[in-house]
Amino acid sequence: MNNTGYKRLFKLALTLTLTGCANNPAIKTDVPYHNTVTIPAHVTEHQAQGLTGTYANSLAVRNFIRHMVLEHSFSESYLNNLFSKAQRLDYVVRLENPPQYHGPKPAHPKTGGWTRYRQQFITEAHINNGVAFWSNNADSIQKASVTYGVDPEYIVAIIGVETFFGRNIGKTRIFDALTTLAFDTQRRAKFFTTELENYLLMTREEGYEPFQPVGSWAGAMGLGQFMPSSFRTLAVDFNNDGHRNLWDQCDAIGSVAHYFSRNGWQNNMPVADQTKSYNGGSTIELGTTNGSEYWRVHPNFKVIKKYNNSDKYAMAVHQLAQAIKQRRL
Repeated sequence: MNNTGYKRLFKLALTLTLTGCANNPAIKTDVPYHNTVTIPAHVTEHQAQGLTGTYANSLAVRNFIRHMVLEHSFSESYLNNLFSKAQRLDYVVRLENPPQYHGPKPAHPKTGGWTRYRQQFITEAHINNGVAFWSNNADSIQKASVTYGVDPEYIVAIIGVETFFGRNIGKTRIFDALTTLAFDTQRRAKFFTTELENYLLMTREEGYEPFQPVGSWAGAMGLGQFMPSSFRTLAVDFNNDGHRNLWDQCDAIGSVAHYFSRNGWQNNMPVADQTKSYNGGSTIELGTTNGSEYWRVHPNFKVIKKYNNSDKYAMAVHQLAQAIKQRRL
């Protein structure tokens, strides 16, 4: 396939609408699945002789390639070709290594922190688009809710908080992001090396061209922003087309529900209740512009935190879920 063809395919794959899952194209290419990956037809022999480019002198990259060859039976020339084209992303390095605060931990949440965080997600746009997303994907959401025992409003809310219902999936090439994070940062290099390993396995299993998928600077993908390891263990082919594709609304809906289910979601059970004061370990404190809010949280709240280990994140999902549900009534 020539460059023009790939550009058309790439543009098509990332076009997201709210017209229902049947109209969402999967990110697929003509690269077939093989138990042992070989060089795709469009890579000529002279392109795949050795490691060149930014990582030509990286011992860590060479060791990683060797590991993938020995452990997972990848073609060494195929991986040399991939990493020869990899780009180090300086902005990813900066985002992974923000300035560190070394002062004492505050006794109470920062004043107004929860108010400012909430204003990002509990908006009229999020609520109205959540209602539209639910209506346009009602069959898939109902099926996912029944199949996995997850309240439907929380499936919708996760996708709303993560990507504004598919509008903000990210524009960073996942391969470049994970390569940069694995070999040009230190804080979580081991974690991102494992995610890069899972990413290459994912592209092989699902037939993706490795440079095609885009997502967040940290390597999260699709409407639900799954990392590659979560993709491989928790993504589902919910539209039964033979492939798992988190850029497709149906597959994303089923996969989010499966994620919740596997982490212990209890259907029709409470998530959080506001209380007047701090009452021990099951109570959280959130800082607003008018003082502190106290919430008694339940096991389902902790399940949401498996997605993102932040009280503010989980509360935003909870409150958006409830707002969308009420608006839809």
